[in-house]
Amino acid sequence: MSEVKKDWYKELVVYQIWPRSFCDSDGDGIGDLKGIYSKLDYLKDLGVNAIWFSPLYPTPNADYGYDIADYRNINPEYGTLDDFKMVLEGAHERGMKVIMDLVVNHTSDEHEWFKESLKGEDNPYHDYYFWRKGKDKKPPNNWLSTFEGGAWEYNEDLDKYYLHVFAKKQPDLNMDNPKVREEVKDIMRFWLDMGVDGFREDVITFISKAEGLPNGFPLPAATGIEHYKKGPHLDEYLKEFREDVIDKYDCFVVAEGPMMTTSFALPYITEGPNKTLDMMFHFQHMEADCMVTDWVKVPFSLKKMKGAFSKWQYKLHNKGWNALYIENHDHPRIINRYGSLDYRVESGKMLAAMYMLQCGTPFIYQGQEIGMTNVNLTRLDEFKDVLTFNNHNLFKKLGYNEEKFVNHANKVSRETARSPVQWNAEENAGFTTGKPWFNICDNYKEVNVEAAENDPDSILHFYRKLIKFKKENKVAIYGKYKEYYPNSSSLYVYERVLNNEKLLVICSFKENSVKFKAPAGYDLSKGELIFNNYNDNKIVNNGFVTKPYEVRVYKF
Repeated sequence: MSEVKKDWYKELVVYQIWPRSFCDSDGDGIGDLKGIYSKLDYLKDLGVNAIWFSPLYPTPNADYGYDIADYRNINPEYGTLDDFKMVLEGAHERGMKVIMDLVVNHTSDEHEWFKESLKGEDNPYHDYYFWRKGKDKKPPNNWLSTFEGGAWEYNEDLDKYYLHVFAKKQPDLNMDNPKVREEVKDIMRFWLDMGVDGFREDVITFISKAEGLPNGFPLPAATGIEHYKKGPHLDEYLKEFREDVIDKYDCFVVAEGPMMTTSFALPYITEGPNKTLDMMFHFQHMEADCMVTDWVKVPFSLKKMKGAFSKWQYKLHNKGWNALYIENHDHPRIINRYGSLDYRVESGKMLAAMYMLQCGTPFIYQGQEIGMTNVNLTRLDEFKDVLTFNNHNLFKKLGYNEEKFVNHANKVSRETARSPVQWNAEENAGFTTGKPWFNICDNYKEVNVEAAENDPDSILHFYRKLIKFKKENKVAIYGKYKEYYPNSSSLYVYERVLNNEKLLVICSFKENSVKFKAPAGYDLSKGELIFNNYNDNKIVNNGFVTKPYEVRVYKF
């Protein structure tokens, strides 16, 4: 068997910080860089060796940082460039890499480039964006925005429309303009020269639009997407960024690609001279309880989730590298979705081992390591997100009154995972001494870092042990993956094999008892039980009957 190529980014465990909700140092209710700095030792003790920052840049917050007004500075709500340099240095001193969010499909409409583009066709920045004349008093084409209504916003002064495939305050950059690509490269160099170790590239697969911007096939909330989800020049532009910048630094790039599949991803992440990206985030394993979007709920299907994970494990083996995650700022909390609130600790541990012991670089979202759950909001005006309000308009047409919509949004909105991190049982969960910018989860007195530190059986201590094991054991990093019992709708069982070492990972996704028998070739009595979430771990006839959301990991 050919050996998987070893790289430092494959041996990382990455912690995602959504800065607004992480830790507030100055009492204004908004998380900030000095707050992050104060928690670097906590992250080091957790064992992670990289931090991914969701956008820290100046922004009007139409999409909480994903609408950037200045790519070379820090949002004053979070601090200054000097504060960032302090955090960067502090992370590096503690052996942690730092990656930034790079959001270059669009800017804010308050970015200087866009303000200049409003001055007319003679302005050199006008062609930084997609400005087009309408047709018969209608937009230039039928594309819809994924965030709010049509994808075109009319400007009366210019008698033209600009394209925004997300919110109207997020105009799309025209990457076909070589000057825009040079700007992107300069932005990358600015941060890499400062010492940043790489980028997570937001919706990077959308940056090339079909020539002529033709009409799209009518789809709810996604008309036109076939003309930019993998545009004609995507390969060329990613290669240009790689060759001109990324390859000249010791850094790595993880991309986000909506509607991503293995066949779409592989040409970009396959090891070798043509590789343009190091890893690709996809959403397929997050569609086990929904259709296309989190907002369209269906009953959770373990087989669908396992199928997605296994497909990426098998197809990428010895070719590309997986990015592993079960939570981030774009999805509700995983215990609410795939676990159980009644068995929060047990299911939280099971879910952690389930994804982290697969082949790939694991990403942990803030609060995930203590088993945080969805915040529960009672009124529409407590929500903050542009996507929630757009969906409110859609659901009103489906007959949802406000109460019904709020109940639904509490289950499916990405905002439910954006509540402030729960540090202790004091007021505002120790996040701030002021009024928090967003509601704190009701369970903060029981679910918080301080309580978890003092409980040897907590999810936090489980994550610490798991992270240490993942980093120190090559079988957990590079071992070959194989799934057993793919047709089980209760158990997820897989192995990792490297040379003479084997791991057998057994996860129950049920509250009720399930009979498990070890696969052929395994004798559980000869394995070392290295991870479990119950004290009673008897083996009967080379198997056992599971307890609610039980996990066992044996090493051979």
